[in-house]
Amino acid sequence: MVRFSAFSLSIFTQRLSLLGISLALCCFNVSQLHAAPTKLGAASFETYISDDGEPARVNTLLEKVFQKAELDIQLQVMRQAFLGSSVLTGKLDGEFAYVNLGEDSSNYVLSDIYLPIYLYAVSKEADVEAIKLFPHLKDNRVAIENRFANTPSFRLLKDIKWSRNPTTFDAFRQLADDRAPYLITTQLLARELNILLANDNEETLHFSAKPLAKTGFQIAISKNVANAERIVAQFNQAVSTMQNSGELNQPLELAWLTKDVNGDGVADFIGHSNITTTSDLLNTAYSLDGKPTSEASAFYIDGDRYASLEEARAALPDKESSSPRESLLDKTTYQLLLRRW
Repeated sequence: MVRFSAFSLSIFTQRLSLLGISLALCCFNVSQLHAAPTKLGAASFETYISDDGEPARVNTLLEKVFQKAELDIQLQVMRQAFLGSSVLTGKLDGEFAYVNLGEDSSNYVLSDIYLPIYLYAVSKEADVEAIKLFPHLKDNRVAIENRFANTPSFRLLKDIKWSRNPTTFDAFRQLADDRAPYLITTQLLARELNILLANDNEETLHFSAKPLAKTGFQIAISKNVANAERIVAQFNQAVSTMQNSGELNQPLELAWLTKDVNGDGVADFIGHSNITTTSDLLNTAYSLDGKPTSEASAFYIDGDRYASLEEARAALPDKESSSPRESLLDKTTYQLLLRRW
């Protein structure tokens, strides 16, 4: 380290002044090397986004992605009503769990979808399995969360009797109390309720024949942020790399993911030795790109390719089948709902 005495520093300052250079200006320029973190916000979303220690897939996933991408991002969870205005006024640089269902996104630089959202119709009754399109729900009462109902895509669906709800719990309670025979929710949320129900020896939910809508979580950075394009490019690269290597399986609490890793048009199965075991079933895999699997699908464990399931399982921990894991939905909170089921 170079050190200066008070006398030599004084002479140095005088010489800078003679050259027309301000010492204060030099110090200001150096300080610019330490840029403030990019601030992104989102509203809480049960099992996905939280700031109070509850299970939160998106928070956990993004923490790992930002670290991998070497991005300095600060996440803030707030009420939905304040989110948009915070971005408009510059208090936030954008959103970290942006879901586009027909909104105007022209003011944002959007990332690729880092976690797809598949919206299904679910019900206590098996007749929901015949539903393939929204018109099949015409004139029926259908529960839905406000975060989806208050979007352009859903406001256009006039022939459905929407039962709007402020929270996930309220939407599920519509089914439990038989106030609505159907519910529109995400595939992952319905799975978590089914884990609760199965562990309580209750009949599980039935799913529509296919998702009725597809969207996904993205980061959305205001175009007013000077380095928005660079941040998004680094983010996209890190996400793709981590998806292919299975590094996102554990944060998502998903043993198998699927994605077309090798670019042949067919989705491959992705696992990781930290969470995937020989007893985990392929039919529980969650698609990252919406592409179908086939007999030509390859298997990737920790980023290594295997031609068959048998070869892939040989690289996985050998564990016997066990009871389902605990649900990411809080059992204490949902106990009343389970009693009404």
